[in-house]
Amino acid sequence: MGSNSINKDEQTLKRSKVEIVRRLSIYLKPHKAKTVIVILLMIFVMMCSIINPYLLQIAIDNHVENENVKGLLLIGLILLSLNAFAWILSRIRWKMISEVTNTVLLDIRKELYSHIQNLSFDFFDSRPVGKILARVVGDVNALKNLFNQSIQTVIPEGLSLICVCIAMMIMNFKLAVACMTLLPLLAISMFYVETKSRKRWNDFRSKRSNLNGFTHENFSGMKVVQAFAKEEDTEKTYKEMVRKEKNAFLQAIKLNDLFWPLVELSWGVGTLIVFAVGYRLVISGEIQIGKLIAFSMYTGMFWRPITNLSSFYNTMITNFAAADRIFDILDIKPDIENIPEAIDIGKISGKVEFKDVSFAYNNSSEVLSKVNFKVNKGDRVALVGATGAGKTTIISLLSRFYDPSNGKILVDGKDIKEVKLESYRSQMGIMLQDTFLFSTSIMENIRYGRLNATDEEVIEAAKAVNAHDFIMRMEKGYETEVNERGSRLSLGQRQLVSFARALLANPRILILDEATSNIDTETERLVQEGIEKLLQGRTSFVIAHRLSTIRDCDKIMVVENGGISEMGSHEELLAKRGVYYNLYMAQYRFISEGA
Repeated sequence: MGSNSINKDEQTLKRSKVEIVRRLSIYLKPHKAKTVIVILLMIFVMMCSIINPYLLQIAIDNHVENENVKGLLLIGLILLSLNAFAWILSRIRWKMISEVTNTVLLDIRKELYSHIQNLSFDFFDSRPVGKILARVVGDVNALKNLFNQSIQTVIPEGLSLICVCIAMMIMNFKLAVACMTLLPLLAISMFYVETKSRKRWNDFRSKRSNLNGFTHENFSGMKVVQAFAKEEDTEKTYKEMVRKEKNAFLQAIKLNDLFWPLVELSWGVGTLIVFAVGYRLVISGEIQIGKLIAFSMYTGMFWRPITNLSSFYNTMITNFAAADRIFDILDIKPDIENIPEAIDIGKISGKVEFKDVSFAYNNSSEVLSKVNFKVNKGDRVALVGATGAGKTTIISLLSRFYDPSNGKILVDGKDIKEVKLESYRSQMGIMLQDTFLFSTSIMENIRYGRLNATDEEVIEAAKAVNAHDFIMRMEKGYETEVNERGSRLSLGQRQLVSFARALLANPRILILDEATSNIDTETERLVQEGIEKLLQGRTSFVIAHRLSTIRDCDKIMVVENGGISEMGSHEELLAKRGVYYNLYMAQYRFISEGA
């Protein structure tokens, strides 16, 4: 599944029907017991239905003709009892089917969600969030009818069809053959419809996914839309995408609706053929009128499972596109995952080494080429350089959001590709350039750094970065809801909350990617004071365009042209009068002129 924009239809791999059915049936395995009980209940209900015409034949041919009222009452009582019991069992069956179906959908949704969480950043970078949501929500929901009908239709209706065919053959072979005359024609017609239908349903789901992606993106960027007065333009785009979705749906449903006329026509014509043949047999004396009436009931019972099986087949074809889209994601292998022999890294001290590390995004030109450096335990390291030089890439590789194309990254002498991700990342505190807050309270956003932290520990972390005062000025203090993506807070306040979250994790390696980029000078000074003691004893990597914030770092590395061009302390690099010196002097002059 390749990269997609909002308006680009997603390409999905078309799997065979056998493969899809096999993979979906795996989700029913944990519910075998309930499934078997449901099938047994349905078989019993089916047998009750099959017995009804036979009892009716006896009542007409034996008791009506002989005016045997007691016999008629007995058969009536038997019919009433059987059908009442069958109704009770049907209610139990429906309840169990609902439980199994909803549990299976929950299992699929949880598996899909868990799998997506483990996928690499490349997956999210190349797909609009709305399209991912369409698969997790809409496509999974589309499978509900498929599972419902698979449990209650395929085996029971198949058995019912076999039993009815046997009963009809025993009752009268000529009438049975007459009843089945149109089956080959129906099968050919349905196969033709199926070959066209699946492609159209896949097209519809792609159009709906595009609409979801556009809607999510547009609502997320509503401030920009309104700021540039683009409401009418986005509304036109939305209407056009709705129109495309509607047309795709109509094209799919028109073809889909051919199933019912085909089945109904075959049923009607087949019934006429049975009565035509039956009339001749009654006239010739081969059968009695009671047998013809009973056989006509069997004719309905013959076509009813065919109708239900056709409905299931129709549902299956309709929803195979949804299954394909779900399996497309489940079949994506995470770029970053634990190797089978991965070990727990244990408590790390924070010694870091890059050995001939090279990296390129999506097979493009290299962002980093043979980068080498060593960082000792507790060192404060600053990364500086022009935008796009590779500073954030170094941080991402150290965090193992990506793996190097070549070379090794060692922490405490261990290759991070050979250790368990959770044991490694749980000892890192990361504050990325893109500050993200969840739509919950400030308290819970900070606690995300360590979920078992107490309220007091959360407050201490906030105090350490000087976030406590502004939080307490909020209407509900730490219980104030920040809204989606923290929109209720200013950029600087969001970063302070995010910073407190990173510090609460009590990391061995602390990463700050433009951590103070949106904080005013006075707030930045308070933050620097607050985190000074927390940086002690921890290895820290700092990316900042304001060089004034990194002068006290133990080591400054200048990232340039995919490598480390200079390395040393602030004073050492100034004395070299190289790239760092030029960057520092240019920024100093800019500030002076601005002042």
